[in-house]
Amino acid sequence: MKHYHFLLFDIDDTILDFKATENSALTFLFEQQGIILTNQIKDQYEHINHSLWQAFERNEIDRNAIFTSRFPLLFKELGFAVDGLVFEKNYRCLLNKGDDVIDGSLNVLKELSLNHSIYAVTNGMSKTQYQRMESANLLPLFKDIFVSEDTGYQKPMQGYFDYVFERIPNFSIQQSLIIGDSLSSDILGGKTVGMDTCWFNPNSKPTNPSIQPTYQIKKLDQLYDIVSKKELLPKNTF
Repeated sequence: MKHYHFLLFDIDDTILDFKATENSALTFLFEQQGIILTNQIKDQYEHINHSLWQAFERNEIDRNAIFTSRFPLLFKELGFAVDGLVFEKNYRCLLNKGDDVIDGSLNVLKELSLNHSIYAVTNGMSKTQYQRMESANLLPLFKDIFVSEDTGYQKPMQGYFDYVFERIPNFSIQQSLIIGDSLSSDILGGKTVGMDTCWFNPNSKPTNPSIQPTYQIKKLDQLYDIVSKKELLPKNTF
């Protein structure tokens, strides 16, 4: 028998549409430089950024190295005379204002918060995450918010989850579920600490045989069927 009382939600690309915010910010900033943001440039940036975040999740670099490296590396590859650090500063200012939400996410959180304890678990910078969540009217829906910058650790590290669990009153790992879009941080982190996991995979990304979630969903409202029933459901609820 299974009952989930504690629901731990990732934020970026699970509740807030980070990709939409990112695309708007990048398009605007490239236009300021007189550069057209082509799909090739987007792909180059995403490759650099993703590689740096993965290195951070593996604890190979610190968070600051991501923000001081990604745009200098990109513009070096492109051969453009743009100050990557100034670009990063302007980019972060725009991200701080980004409050695009995943369709239906606010209603799902409001509904689930009536009978469950809802927490936010997110990697990133505290100022950015709090400003975005406040702008999107998310803050009242969570009992607490755990940003990696504040914890000294990041998902999927054991230390991050230890920090979170110690600060949730009457926490029970057997009654907890983590919901997120990232196999490498949310799902791997949850599995590492023995927590059930729900992979939010709206775009049907390929699975990773070594990181198997307890559940997989394409829409957030599919969570109702998972958390409202006491029996463990099949892995895929598509």
